[in-house]
Amino acid sequence: MLLAAVTTTTVPPESTQQAIGYPSLFLLVLFGALVPVIPTGALVSSAAVVAFHQTAPFALALVFVTASLAAFLGDAALYWLGRRGMRSKNGSRWLEAIRARAPEARLAQAQSRLAEHGVAVLVLSRLVPAGRIPVMLACLVARWPLRRFARGNLPACLAWAATYQVIGILGGSLFPEPWEGVVAAVALTLVISVAPSVWRRVRSAG
Repeated sequence: MLLAAVTTTTVPPESTQQAIGYPSLFLLVLFGALVPVIPTGALVSSAAVVAFHQTAPFALALVFVTASLAAFLGDAALYWLGRRGMRSKNGSRWLEAIRARAPEARLAQAQSRLAEHGVAVLVLSRLVPAGRIPVMLACLVARWPLRRFARGNLPACLAWAATYQVIGILGGSLFPEPWEGVVAAVALTLVISVAPSVWRRVRSAG
């Protein structure tokens, strides 16, 4: 009885978790799209783990909608700010931040792929770690209007949210406790995020 009372007082009910969790997820993913220092993929996977263990029928669907919408709006806002910098004679700090995260070699590669495959490259760029910014800059250099970028970026954000949600669902299904699934999902997303850079270093060293 005492244990049940302690559990009730220490673990927030699902309604409270959802009231706090979904807005927090939206804001963090939105901010992470504008300032790519937050591991947004790990956030989505962790939220999917928690939603998987909840009894609410649409918890996973809400995670998917929240994450994909926040990513789409964040990308659109960053692209709009980048376009303003391209039109300005003095540029902008947002454009400089985008350029700083897109080395010349990766930008040239993104431009080549964009010219060859068009909007399909946007989908892949969202799924490849550190691939989003070089492709976004390539679209800015190519003078894509915001509407064209948004049309290609929408399926990219949907695919991105679905991919990391599947990782979270797998973590939630493999472990009985939500925190175990969160740890597994975060570890897997971090491995996915660092694997390409490690591979590039191995190839350059060889």
